[in-house]
Amino acid sequence: MAEASEKELNAWRASAELHQRFLTGLILRAVVFKGAEAGTELNFRTFRAQHEEKFLAGWKSLGLSHLPPAVACAQYIYLANHVGGVKCEFIPESDRKAWVRYLPPRWIWDGAAICAVPNDVSIAFMRGFHSQVGVSLGNPRLGFVCTSITTRVDPCLEGYFIEEDRPLRDDERLRFRFDEEGPDADPSKLPHVEWSEERMVKAKRNYAVQYIRSILPAAVSLFGEEEARRLGWETGRLIGMQCYDATAAFIGTKGKDAESFAHYLATLLDAGGDAAEVAGNEVKTRSWRMMQGKQGVTPACFDAWNALFEGALAVHNRHLRLEVTSRMDKGADHWGWRIL
Repeated sequence: MAEASEKELNAWRASAELHQRFLTGLILRAVVFKGAEAGTELNFRTFRAQHEEKFLAGWKSLGLSHLPPAVACAQYIYLANHVGGVKCEFIPESDRKAWVRYLPPRWIWDGAAICAVPNDVSIAFMRGFHSQVGVSLGNPRLGFVCTSITTRVDPCLEGYFIEEDRPLRDDERLRFRFDEEGPDADPSKLPHVEWSEERMVKAKRNYAVQYIRSILPAAVSLFGEEEARRLGWETGRLIGMQCYDATAAFIGTKGKDAESFAHYLATLLDAGGDAAEVAGNEVKTRSWRMMQGKQGVTPACFDAWNALFEGALAVHNRHLRLEVTSRMDKGADHWGWRIL
């Protein structure tokens, strides 16, 4: 297989940027307009969906089954997040206790966004993912202890996986001990990922897109079809507008006409694994790989995601309009757009 061109790498970078910001925006928009409790539940459902779809598969693909469970879980967290672009550390203390540390800048709460994140929203991602490892591995003695949280104005989010001498109750799978502090990491002892630039860039794209695969159906399950559509559409429009300059720079978009935006849209579709065809001001593709095989995907999920492109077009040229001409979720054999 031929190596990816710089054009392809930049398209993947644009896709990663857009979907990362969309994830952050959806959670913050839910917190602001639905309330902190709703935002917390949305984050919990998103990370529980991530856990159920990715944890055991990743555990096997990374070849961690030979390690003690607590060490393997911490190493999984480090490797899965590191290749996604998350700044993190992994420190094994013993065969039954291993630390993980998420360092600023926090990937999910990048920039000033962290100032608006309630502490319970941060805790929700640990409830959704970290507390479930023992259940998924069939090891009732395995849990996670959180010792600091960035949104508490601690210097990082850290904690440790621990295998206890007894089975843990449900409310013990995630515990908090803010009087403890983890050891410093030795960079020379961190697992080394020897991947090519192409594989790393693609992994970062996949990492961001996977969260949108999880959060949009989670929003529908929590808020219902119409409210999820409204929340997702508003967020998508805003993120598409905010991210247009950065994504257009990656893609190399020139001009403000309909045809140049058709190229922009087609490039992002291609970057997501959906082969796009362009004919003047029209674009079509015969797949939506991000949601392939996903349960709970409804028309509201597409409307929210499509709003990213509507928002981008509003900045590209506010006098143009994006029309969806064909939808596979309505029985058509392709997805189609026209820029008017």
